[in-house]
Amino acid sequence: MQETYRRPMTGWVGWIVFAATVMVINGSIVAIQGLAGIFRDESFFRTAGGEVLVLDQTAWGWIHLIFGVLLAVVGVLLFRGSLVATALAIVLVAVNLVSQFAWIGVYPWWSLIVILLDIFILYALIVHGGEMAD
Repeated sequence: MQETYRRPMTGWVGWIVFAATVMVINGSIVAIQGLAGIFRDESFFRTAGGEVLVLDQTAWGWIHLIFGVLLAVVGVLLFRGSLVATALAIVLVAVNLVSQFAWIGVYPWWSLIVILLDIFILYALIVHGGEMAD
């Protein structure tokens, strides 16, 4: 009889659960922002130093809505330990990390906090992502 070896779970599983929770909450908020951009585009208008950060309010709303729903769905799948969800989460969190540099001029402290959280989440998913499947 073949004995299978399982790695012991570490405390990084908590970071994966944290990543999944943040992705579901963040996805919900981003989806609501997207709906605001679609239905009330004047409420989604942001400027920084006289420059508009977004091109078309309605298109930006649709992008936020789709990205938010995707974040929430992948976050729910991440709770189940899906390796496909782990790979998608890595891509989505990496995109979120890079996109924070666009907002760093408007919300510097918030952007830096999100960048730091994204780095921790990426580390947890890349190095310890397989522990959730066990």
